[in-house]
Amino acid sequence: MFRSFFLAGFEGSTGYNRHGHWFDQVVATGHDRTVDEDYRQLSALGLHGARETIRWPLVDRGKGHRGKGRYDFSTVEPFVEAARRHGVEVIWDLFHYGYPQGLDPLGKDFPGRFADYCYAIGRYVAERTEGVCAFTPVNEPSFMAYAGGEKGLFAPHVTGRGWELKVALARAAIEGIDALWAACPGARMVNVDPLCRVACPPGRPQLEDEVRDFNERLVFQSWDMLCGTLLPELGGSRAHLDVVGINYYWTNQWEWGGLAREDGVNPPLADDDPRRWSLSDLVRSVSDRYGGEMMITETSHIGDNRGRWLHEVAKESEALLRERVPIRGVCLYPILGMPEWHDPDIWTPMGLWDPVCHRDPCGERLICGPMLEALQSVRHLDRLHHAVLSRADRHGRRASRPMAAE
Repeated sequence: MFRSFFLAGFEGSTGYNRHGHWFDQVVATGHDRTVDEDYRQLSALGLHGARETIRWPLVDRGKGHRGKGRYDFSTVEPFVEAARRHGVEVIWDLFHYGYPQGLDPLGKDFPGRFADYCYAIGRYVAERTEGVCAFTPVNEPSFMAYAGGEKGLFAPHVTGRGWELKVALARAAIEGIDALWAACPGARMVNVDPLCRVACPPGRPQLEDEVRDFNERLVFQSWDMLCGTLLPELGGSRAHLDVVGINYYWTNQWEWGGLAREDGVNPPLADDDPRRWSLSDLVRSVSDRYGGEMMITETSHIGDNRGRWLHEVAKESEALLRERVPIRGVCLYPILGMPEWHDPDIWTPMGLWDPVCHRDPCGERLICGPMLEALQSVRHLDRLHHAVLSRADRHGRRASRPMAAE
């Protein structure tokens, strides 16, 4: 799908945190002012693809006097131009938690307002992009439904309505996808959600049914709605699901029934816990369920673990490629260190670059040496991926015989 197997993801969350304070991670990381240099550096490193957020609250200016949407693309133009200038292929993320003020994601007007916005963005991007356009309509609907609809950790700050919000986000995504196709025929959809797995606590077999239900049903609900196997009245289909985008961090596996931290996150299973599944096994489970193309759309670790994690992800990805599992890329996300949502004074050392001074994110940045070394050592996956695609093309995209090790 992209010129390079590895992509870079720029954290683009917007919204109101658990304290009710507005946050904009594009501004907080300085990426809004350094995008041209950021893309130049990506291209120099051979990373020719990116996940980038279009901030809905900044683009959508509401309805005009005749009911038509009013849109301001001034915050989008620098990113589109930088991508074109440096040859970076972008997956445009259209709804990364933040939505226009006065709009209720649980309200009846929400899907139509989102679809109108998607159509406008689709037209804008298509007119300025050579080749195929790619979009993520709704980022992480399962996590937003949990954090915003079940635990009240960020907007819409409600509790006990997680399922209702999950359905509302699926409905909006499906209408948004239809609008994007109308505006940009042939556009690809990369539907991103966390892939999580829980383990049964030792000595508590009475929880095994709950664990199985989470692992085999709950974690897949948003994708199931998009592809029409769950709540088909929403209008989903396998075409709507398109590319399954898997977000996977070291925190995505935990023990069921454990106590979550204040931020709603459960302590992850230890790396050597025998109950932990490998990334390749998790991806195979998605492939078995849906078929079609997949991507790792977010993955990273923190601090000194960054290089080791990238090596591990690359090893698992190589195994999948050699088995002809249709994984089309790995997005290193976030590519820049970033502040915490709920406490902007705390910076998390993630990604390939960290700012020298957190008070000046647009200033000098330090590259993470171990992660850069790991990235350079696994670039053979670019060649392997292209070889897999070339062989699949020769065999009608159905080459199933595993590749021998190079």
